[in-house]
Amino acid sequence: MSNIVVIAEVRGGTLKRPSLEAVTAAKQLAAGAGAEVAVVACGAGLDSATAELQQSGAKQVIAIDGPNFANYSGDAWAKAIADQARSLGASAVLMAHTAMGKDLLPRVAALLDGAIVTDVIEVACTGGTFTAKKPVYGGKVTMAVKATKAPFCATVRPNNFAPAGSGSGASVSKVAAPAGELMAVVKEIIGSGGGRTPLQEAKVVVAGGRGLKDAEGFKLLEELAAAFGPGVAAVGASRAVVDSGLRPHREQVGQTGKVVSPPLYFAVGISGAIQHLAGMRTARTIVAINKDADAPIFKVADYGIVGDAFEVLPALTKAIAAAVGHK
Repeated sequence: MSNIVVIAEVRGGTLKRPSLEAVTAAKQLAAGAGAEVAVVACGAGLDSATAELQQSGAKQVIAIDGPNFANYSGDAWAKAIADQARSLGASAVLMAHTAMGKDLLPRVAALLDGAIVTDVIEVACTGGTFTAKKPVYGGKVTMAVKATKAPFCATVRPNNFAPAGSGSGASVSKVAAPAGELMAVVKEIIGSGGGRTPLQEAKVVVAGGRGLKDAEGFKLLEELAAAFGPGVAAVGASRAVVDSGLRPHREQVGQTGKVVSPPLYFAVGISGAIQHLAGMRTARTIVAINKDADAPIFKVADYGIVGDAFEVLPALTKAIAAAVGHK
C-alpha cells in the first residue's frame, strides 16, 4: 500500500499547527487513493511533537532526530526526508505553505523527481489521479491542477483545513539524523517575532492602512488584536504603511508581502488596492472599517462599517473583550 507523506514542521521542539492541517489534507488524499498517511519530522528533541502527531490520525510517524538537526538545513533535511519518502513508497508528499515549506518541499520534490504545486487550498484523488486547486492572479481565479508525474508534491495554505486531532495512536519510528557533511551549516537563528502569533497562522488578522495615520492608530489596532486573547490574532499592515516605515515588512499583507487566509480579517483604514486584495481575498470573513463609503474594500467585504476608525476601534475592542471574557 502506498503512503501519503506529510512533512511536519517542528521549531524549538514545538509542532507548528499548519502541519496538522496538512495531515487533514493528506487524509483526504488517502481516502481517495486507498492509501495511508505517514508523517516525517526532522529536528532535535522531537518527543513532544511526535506524541502530538501520534493522535493526528496518521498511521505512522517517523522522527529523524539528532543534535546535528537542531537547526534547519535545507540540503540535509531534504535528503533525509527524500530517503524516507522512497522507503515509504510515497505517492504524494504534502507540507504546509510556510517559509520552511516553501524552501524544503521543492528540494524534496527535486530529489524524488516528482511534480510540485504550491499554495494549494483544495486537494483530491479520483481514479488514482491527484488534483489540487490554488488561487492565481491575486486570488481572482482558482486554478485546477492535475498531477502527471509521481510523486505529487504540494504545499498547503495555512487556515484552509481543520487541524487533524483524532486518531487511535500512530506507531512511531525514530531514525538517527545522518551525520554526513552538510553543504551549509546554520550557526545561529535570531527570532524577530517577539513571541507574537505568526501572521499566516493567526485565526484573526487585524490589518491597518494609511487611515490609521500614525503609531497611536496602530496602538488601537494592537489593542483590538489583544482583545481576542493570547495566540488568536495578529496585526497586519498595508504596503503603504510598511513603505513609510511605520510597521515592519513581516506584517505586510499583499502581493509583495504575505498571503493570509484567516477565518476573520479586519481591514481598518485600508482603501482596498489590488495589491492588498491579493494577500487577503481568500479570508473567510472580511470586515472593513473606513470612513470613505466608496472605498473599494467594501466590494469584497462581508461586513462594512463606514466611520472613523479612531471612534470605531475602541468600541469594537471593548465589545470583543467582553464577548470572549477579557473584560
